Amino acid sequence: MAAQYEMLTQLAKAGTKLDFGQDLFVKFYQAFIASNRWQQYLKGVIPTLYVTAIALAIGVVLGSVVALVRVAHDQQRRGHHDPALAVANAVCKLYATVIRGTPMMVQMLIMSMVIFANSRNFTMVGALALGINSGAYVSEIIRGGLMAVDPGQMEAGRSLGLNYMTTMVLIVIPQAIRSVLPALGNEFIVLLKDTSLITVIGGKELLYAAQGIMNRTYEPMFPLFGVALMYLILVMIFTWLLGKLEGRLAKSDRR
Repeated sequence: MAAQYEMLTQLAKAGTKLDFGQDLFVKFYQAFIASNRWQQYLKGVIPTLYVTAIALAIGVVLGSVVALVRVAHDQQRRGHHDPALAVANAVCKLYATVIRGTPMMVQMLIMSMVIFANSRNFTMVGALALGINSGAYVSEIIRGGLMAVDPGQMEAGRSLGLNYMTTMVLIVIPQAIRSVLPALGNEFIVLLKDTSLITVIGGKELLYAAQGIMNRTYEPMFPLFGVALMYLILVMIFTWLLGKLEGRLAKSDRR
């Protein structure tokens, strides 16, 4: 294969026009085989998964806090209004509205060029931006799941002498998790694909590796198709794992 590639490149340099199949082979070889460039793609997978994990952790923690604050505010007993909770609820609503109402790309550019303008750790800045963005959507997913649980469950817990948070943690949240898991899984997959956006601010991940190869070969087709295929494989793997988890939860519910 290497000998054939060398022969074809020599012919191309000499001015010989390669046919479609030969030209395709040369571009494929340059994108994946030459200088072991396939390893660069694989190395790009690790930071992609790393960024996804960090952003997911930030999104779940932030989204859970926001959801709990909003649900606690909405479920206050009649005649009981906590001013501090009202302020926290207003802040959470503003956060969710602003983040969900503005483009991800704009948020990422603001984080990298305004808020963290002096930072050169673009990958972590991108992960933070993704996590903050994801938190707004996760908060709505979790809030919807918590509100969908029968209000009688909360009343039953309080009648047993449990306080609000204990009832939420022990009774309401475990029931809500089963209903929100598919939506959270979908958010995780969207987050995995959105990691490609951090390349715009200089973050290193899978697409960044492909861009480095494109800059050396001046041929975008195979690097981009290769990256798209790798993202597809990752999404299919995680979709399969989420399906297995949902199946196990469904079995436990039937027992």
